[in-house]
Amino acid sequence: MDDRNKNVRRRVNTPNADQSTTDPLLRQRHTEENVGLKRFFVEGSKIKWQWAPVFLGLWIILYYTVAIPAYHRLPKPLNIKDEAKYPDRFIAERAELNLQKLIDLGPRVVGSSSNEQGSIKYFKNMVQKLKSEAKDIYEIEADVQIASGSYIHWEMINMYQSIQNFIIKIGPKNYNGSSYLLVNSHYDSVPGGPGAGDDGVMVAVMLETIRVLSKSDKSLKNPVVFLFNGAEENPLQASHAFITQHKWAKNCKALINLDSAGSGGREILFQSGPNHPWLMKHYRNSIVHPYASTVAEEMFQRHFIPSDTDFRIFRDHGKVPGLDMAHQYNGYVYHTRFDRPEIIPRGSFQNTGDNVLALVREIANAPELEDTSKYAEGHTIFFDVMGSFLVFYTETEGTILNVVVCLAAFAACGYSFFQMANNAGIKLRHVLRRSLQTFLLQVLAVIAATTLCFLVGIFMDLIHLPMAWFTHSWLILGLYFCPLFFGLAIVPALYFQYSKDDRLPIGSRVQLLLHCHCLFLSFLTLIMTICKIRSAFMFMISILFYTTALIVNLATKLHNKSLPWLIPHIICGIPPFIFYAYLSHGFFVTFIPMTGRFGASVNPDLIICAFTVGVGVLTGGFMIPALNLFRKSKTIICSLLGITLICIIIAATPLGFPYRPETNVQRFSILHTRRTFRDAHNDIRRVDTGYYILPQDRRTYSVKKHAINMTLAQPIMNDCEKEMLCGLPLYNHRWHKARGSSLWIPGPVPSFDKLPSLQVTSKNQISKNKIRYDFELTGPDHMGIFIRPLNGGKVLNWSFHWTPLRMEWEPPFFVYFSYGINGDPLKFWLEIEKKDGNWSTPNVEIGIGGHWNHQKEVQTADFKKFLASFPKYVDVTAWPATYDTWIF
Repeated sequence: MDDRNKNVRRRVNTPNADQSTTDPLLRQRHTEENVGLKRFFVEGSKIKWQWAPVFLGLWIILYYTVAIPAYHRLPKPLNIKDEAKYPDRFIAERAELNLQKLIDLGPRVVGSSSNEQGSIKYFKNMVQKLKSEAKDIYEIEADVQIASGSYIHWEMINMYQSIQNFIIKIGPKNYNGSSYLLVNSHYDSVPGGPGAGDDGVMVAVMLETIRVLSKSDKSLKNPVVFLFNGAEENPLQASHAFITQHKWAKNCKALINLDSAGSGGREILFQSGPNHPWLMKHYRNSIVHPYASTVAEEMFQRHFIPSDTDFRIFRDHGKVPGLDMAHQYNGYVYHTRFDRPEIIPRGSFQNTGDNVLALVREIANAPELEDTSKYAEGHTIFFDVMGSFLVFYTETEGTILNVVVCLAAFAACGYSFFQMANNAGIKLRHVLRRSLQTFLLQVLAVIAATTLCFLVGIFMDLIHLPMAWFTHSWLILGLYFCPLFFGLAIVPALYFQYSKDDRLPIGSRVQLLLHCHCLFLSFLTLIMTICKIRSAFMFMISILFYTTALIVNLATKLHNKSLPWLIPHIICGIPPFIFYAYLSHGFFVTFIPMTGRFGASVNPDLIICAFTVGVGVLTGGFMIPALNLFRKSKTIICSLLGITLICIIIAATPLGFPYRPETNVQRFSILHTRRTFRDAHNDIRRVDTGYYILPQDRRTYSVKKHAINMTLAQPIMNDCEKEMLCGLPLYNHRWHKARGSSLWIPGPVPSFDKLPSLQVTSKNQISKNKIRYDFELTGPDHMGIFIRPLNGGKVLNWSFHWTPLRMEWEPPFFVYFSYGINGDPLKFWLEIEKKDGNWSTPNVEIGIGGHWNHQKEVQTADFKKFLASFPKYVDVTAWPATYDTWIF
């Protein structure tokens, strides 16, 4: 008897031996149980088709029961009665009361009495109360700044006169240092909007933060400057005024900027630094309810989000590093008349207040604040995990981590190819050749899935059903995720059916497909890492968990079995899926409302398609191919298109109509306009009156059957060919950019107060080729100045910001001008050059747009009737305006 048989006999005779392996009856029962369990799930070499809905339903259940609740979780708010128990805590009810008092002032547009007088009076009263209640260890100072200036904002000169800031500084008494922390929010609002979410809630949070600090026994190492800026919506003028002109600005070494693109919810940290990782270190150490994302930062900085914040002004004009935080939930009411205090849950105040209070204390006491330049060490990668904790590391550490994980994936997949060859009894080179074919197949599947998804988006626009998901976002699952997943699954399914090489079992072939998807993501991760795209960590996480599952399968030999390897694969796939679902829900919550203000020229369904592809490749790329392991796999896969068809039908019903009154509104900007055009002698050659309409989304046609004379609306393109900047009173740079999609309806004469007046105060020929004009402009507190040289002339110099001339921008030039508390005439000059010295022809055309955007008393009865004719689901931002041209 050989040694092997002796060992077997010895093991059989051992009293402690496993009886299931020695007792024939037990062994038979064990085998029968395994066979019975297998029959319950498996038929032949595949899983029974009835389990496919369970497999797909698992991910939907995880999304709705784990990811969504984690995203919307808010802390229990503290009330005034809790203050005695928690004297050092932020009290949400007090912040809520602060907000209500601010909103009671009415819309706070620059130049309005509520903004220039009412708000300032409100802050002064608050300061008096704060000083009377503050501990003796603190010193509180307040200042009202009135400033004028200009700077370049995107494609226009942003010029302001006598706008206001209210500043409160709190710090230790007898402070001798020169390092302050700056905390900023704005109290002004858009025309017609209460501005509760943007940005009244942050103003209220700052006031309550000051109150808690001033009554606390915990000292501050450095002072904190709280800037309540009064001209952010203009845009961003007051922050420029502070950082370039205020006496405390030079001492502000770090920033916490608080803004909003929504109303309520949690505030997201979406910009950090730049190049100051110590800020993220203190954010992680102090924050109570973390919510932050590098992906959001990179998207914002690459202008995927149609907004801007004061953070950029402090960064670019003051070189102040900081953290940029904003509410983004419920963007449907952002910049509308429905942005009211009552829709903001008290838990939102508590969430933001807890974070801001902790962060202010942390950074104000940070040693880095004394000389922040010493700690400018590069970019960071950061993200929160389900709102529970923050992951943060430097860009260098991220590069190393990405490369290591990708190399581990390459190694694990390579070893798996070797095992497949051994298990199937074929040569390794055949498996490698098959893996190359499968890799190309997976790339083709991703391309096909992406194409199919975008084709549905184009189709929905062609049949005039875009934005069907605007209210019911679950339609996105059927309209775009289902065709995407269909494409990812059907391409390999057809390949598996028509491939004649059956030496690899179906389980191994699906594993091979998943390995190739892992390799595909790994290559993408490495390319993004090389391109210094920090969001590559999103792909790295998916690769990490898949590689972990693969290593488990290789170690346990489940890799060599047809189906059991799927269990570790699914288990390891759950954590990244929940993370992606949580993150993607946040992005959809943010971006779906934003599509309502992207303008009529943009198909918003294509934007949703782009997000769907990104999320779908990460969440479904490792799961959807597993459908090929089920019986009737092609039927299951094709059923996804059936769901898409059902959702298209739903989109054509009232359920798919995008808008709902007050909650999910359609936006229009409408100006009751008079346009006056003059000839070379400044004689009036044309006068138009009517309604200048700027649609904010794709479905302009939805109101044609409701609004008075809307069927008469005509595109403005003819005027764009004949007149400077289409001959329109463009309000700001966004209107400037979107002017081509404007509409015009002839209408009655509007009513005005204090019409714009442009006077030439002097005209001097400097030389044979140069002439100078001095002008004086009076008018309403919001005006646009448009300048176009004529007949070979060139603006050589002027009194405006020098950048457009230095950078040789193409005319016409756009100057946005507004004033706050002081409406003195604007004096400016132009120097025109003509190389031929021919001054017999006109030299320059100047257009002036006047806007009465907070004086409802000048709106005519006809205008009010026209606005009232719009459906209840429409929010109209409207005011009278003029456009006048002069030629000199």
